[in-house]
Formats: sequence, structure tokens, C-alpha cells
Amino acid sequence: MTISNKSEPFILFLGDIAVFVVALWLTLFVRYGEVPSGNLFFSHLEPFSILFVLWSLVFFIAGLYDKHTSILKSRLPGILLNSQVTNSAVAVIFFYLFPYFGINPKTNLLIYLVISFALILLWRIYGVGLFGSHRREKAVLIGSGEEMRDLRDEINGNDRYSIKFVSSVDLSSLESFDFKSEVLDVIYAEGISAVVIDLKNEKVGPILPNLYNLIFSNVKFIDMYKVYEDTFDRIPLSLLNYNWFLENISLSVHAGYDVLKRLMDLAISLILGIISLVFYPFVFLAIKLEDGGPVFIAQERIGEGNIPVRLIKFRSMKKNDSGVWPTDGDGRITGVGKFLRRTRIDELPQLWSVVTGDLSLIGPRPDIIDLGRKLAGEIPYYTVRNLIKPGLSGWAQIKQDLPPHSVEETKLRLSYDLYYIKNRSFMLDLRIALQTIKTLLSRSGK
Repeated sequence: MTISNKSEPFILFLGDIAVFVVALWLTLFVRYGEVPSGNLFFSHLEPFSILFVLWSLVFFIAGLYDKHTSILKSRLPGILLNSQVTNSAVAVIFFYLFPYFGINPKTNLLIYLVISFALILLWRIYGVGLFGSHRREKAVLIGSGEEMRDLRDEINGNDRYSIKFVSSVDLSSLESFDFKSEVLDVIYAEGISAVVIDLKNEKVGPILPNLYNLIFSNVKFIDMYKVYEDTFDRIPLSLLNYNWFLENISLSVHAGYDVLKRLMDLAISLILGIISLVFYPFVFLAIKLEDGGPVFIAQERIGEGNIPVRLIKFRSMKKNDSGVWPTDGDGRITGVGKFLRRTRIDELPQLWSVVTGDLSLIGPRPDIIDLGRKLAGEIPYYTVRNLIKPGLSGWAQIKQDLPPHSVEETKLRLSYDLYYIKNRSFMLDLRIALQTIKTLLSRSGK
């Protein structure tokens, strides 16, 4: 049973293209005050078809084809507006670079921005549901802990999912009620079609005989942790034990993937590394004019297999942070350093570490050695993230709003890192690489 709609990204893409076309027609109608002729419409549609592809890529980078969790839905208007402003800028650049089409976008783009934003917003909020099932299957959730509550709140608060939990059972409170009368009778009376259950919980054993009979009533049983992983794109940390790692983590050689990943690392890091040299003189002058200190700083970080690697960054602090998390208003960060960290320019020299093979473009971010050792002593299984080569960007970096500054936030980062290690593939790397563009433009550095 699939909880989320796997075809939704494709439906969203087709709907977006249709909205782009309709918005173009309406723009011409508003601009010229009459129904646009076929020649006028198709003369615009030809170049705009190229733009539609570029605009869809902007939407992908903005995360608009990701799972529509409650968090994404709440941010949808702002993300769409920013994306459409970016798309208008892309259109201006396109028409000035390719004047062959003979279309002057100055007058039409503002009209198009307003119309397309309104239509896209309506489509994304109300239109998508027309292509899915309006009937959500009734389900019962059986588990315990914060992860169970997070899953219940996410599923019940978002009508994009195919199920809805009409009841939840906390396994830690089984002794306080009659399971048969308060759960089984409800399942039969409400027409429950699925039970999402934590079968790994040590307290689930006594109720399994009662649940067994539900199989004959066509009730489906689904692993709660699989639903959690599919919903949040991270591994629930309460699931972690030695068995989980033996079952899910494999470092066996995948020749095709490893070759493609290394080729992508070399090609992109060399191109960006050469381009980044343009910034070096300006960073050099800015740092020297501020305090006259060194331009670069070398840091020992934890690399693949827990082997230390030496990484070079532009200096953004008055002294080495020694693995202590920076905070807002941190006096150790220089004025120039604030700008360098915010724009991620301080990390540009690390592109050469990708070329040499100490880093990859995509992978768990490497910890400074002192901080990594401290976290390894506080978070179980933390060093597993060092099984693979660390990266400049990673799954956690595009999923977390801000870099972690506490043990609890680092645990969340670990759950994303483990998801990446378990599911890593070239397509996932490509997705992370593209969406890192949004990260670079919208988040502060580390």
C-alpha cells in the first residue's frame, strides 16, 4: 500500500505546463484587449516552450516537486512567488540573449507574472486534488513515542495522503484499556482497512494474536517505520540498533554509480573551481583590509572511514572555532566573515578538495574533529555517517532549514544522513546537487 501518491510529481509537472500555456494566452488577451490570433499565440508559444522547460527546472530546484508535506504546503505561496519572479528574470535574460524571436518581454512579463502566479497557486492548492482519489482510507496507528505522534499529525493534517488515522494506540499505555473492546471493536465498526503498526516494539507481542484475525477481514498491515521513512525522507532514530545497520547499510561496490559520481565530482568541481578564482582577489583584499590576518584557514575534519582530512576555507573567524558551534552575534566571526559564511563563499576553496578526492560534492558534511568526537560520545551510532566520503552538500543540508547548533538538531541531521547512506544513487545525488542551488541562495553558512 502506498501512503503518498507516487505519480503526483508527474501530475504536478503536466499541470504546471498547462498553467504556463493558459497564462500565456491570458497575458496576450489582457495585453491586446482581444482574443489572440493563432499566429500571435503560436509565435509566442515557440520561444515560451523553451522557457516552460527552464521554469519547470526552477520549480524543481525550489522543491515544488517534492512531497507535499504540511510544511511545504504552509510555505507554498511564498515559494511560488519567489519562483515566478525568478522565472520572469530567466525570461528577460532569454529574450535578450536570443533576439532572434523578435519578442520584447518588457510589457508582457509583469502581466504574465501576476496571471501565472494566481493560476499556479490555484492549481497547486485546489487543482491537484481533482486528479487523485477524494476518498481516504481509514486506518489505525499503533506505536509509541514522538515519531508516532509526528507521523499521525502529518498524515491527518494533510489530505494529500491516501489514508487517515481515525484512531491511534500508544503501546506504552496498553495496560490502561481493554484492547479488544476499545480497539478491535472500533476497527470492525469503522470499517478500518489498514493498520500502521510498530512491529519492532517489545510491547506489541501480546496484541498480535488479536490482530491476526483481522487478516481474514481484508485489513492490511503496514510497517510504521516504512511509512515514516517514506513520509519524512529520514530514518527514525528510535529504530536504530545493530540489526538495522546489518540489514540496511551496505558498502559493497556499485561500479556504475561510483564512476558516475566521481565523474560528476570532477566535472562540476573543476568548472566551479576555475570560475571561483575570480572571487579570490576580492576576498583576499576584504580580509586583509579588515584585520590583516591570514586569508585561509586549515581545518582537520573527519573524512571517510573516520580518517582525518585537511580542508582549506577562507577565514571567517578571528580564531579557529575548535569545534564549538557558532551562534547568532558570535563575537568570533569577523564582519567580512559574516558575509562569506552567509553566501558560502568561505567554502569555495573546498572545491579543490573534491578534485583531489578528499571530499565529494554530495555526502554527509564532515565534522571538525573535536566536535565530531564530542557528538560521537553523545549520539548513538553517530560515526556511521563517516562510512562514506563526506560532501560539500548533502541530503540533510537541503532538508534542514538551518545547520545544526545543538545535539537535538544534530540527531535530526543524522536521521537524514542515514537515509542518504541507505538510499544513495546517482539520481538522488543529481537531485541534491540541483536543490543545493536553492540552499546556497537562502541559507546561512556553517
